[in-house]
Amino acid sequence: MKTEDAKSLIEQQIEALGSALEAGHSQQLQEFLGVMARFHKYSLGNVLLIMAQRPEATHVAGFHTWKSLGRFVKPGEKGIAILAPMALKRDKHDASDSSPPNEDEDRILRFRVVYVFDASQTDGEPMPEFAKAKGDPGEFSDRLKNLVRQMNIELSYSEQLGGALGVSKGGTIELQSGLDPAQEFTTLVHELAHEILHHGSGRTGTTKQSRELEAEAVAFVVAQSIGLDAGTASSDYIQLYSGDKKLLTERLDAVRRAAGTILEGLAP
Repeated sequence: MKTEDAKSLIEQQIEALGSALEAGHSQQLQEFLGVMARFHKYSLGNVLLIMAQRPEATHVAGFHTWKSLGRFVKPGEKGIAILAPMALKRDKHDASDSSPPNEDEDRILRFRVVYVFDASQTDGEPMPEFAKAKGDPGEFSDRLKNLVRQMNIELSYSEQLGGALGVSKGGTIELQSGLDPAQEFTTLVHELAHEILHHGSGRTGTTKQSRELEAEAVAFVVAQSIGLDAGTASSDYIQLYSGDKKLLTERLDAVRRAAGTILEGLAP
């Protein structure tokens, strides 16, 4: 696959997502959020490429990475094309240009297609075990609270939130007292997503509904990533799309970045 083909496939995926949401169908977006949960460290474009080629993928790596883990790609398996950045040197400065050289300005970012393989396409040494929550966040709950503290956000509990499970106030999060562990975890992720995305300039051009949906999507992705049963993604996610595919892309990337920030903070 050529770089142009990969970029075209990304555009096709965004078009397909937008068209599905415009028609009132949220299943495709739910599937995308599931793929994002498994590959939150990848760019939005590469998540879309993985979804287009192998939506059931769980863990992907390059040929040599799998080899270093004692596994080998099975004969005949077709790789999953993703885009990898590479810095290329620009052409030499014009002789008439007397400005001092700048290493950063002398490089230009380009992308090339590389291939990765899903774990199911490999064989060999047993796969490493990944920590999963299995319906209870367990130690992830303490890690999440530590992350909140590290971000200088005050966490408190209240019995008077007017029916809300949690409230984000910009530097302060309040949770309803007495929530069960899974509900407390997902609610805290939801409110932390608001803290990351929706205070200050982050509110520009958004609505209360879109902010709630983005925070809910972040909570869904994080819960899925640690193996916590988050149920099915809400059909209300349809409202993330408002007829503007560029805005849809921006919102999905915001969800990916916020979820990635939180998941990095949950790592041991």
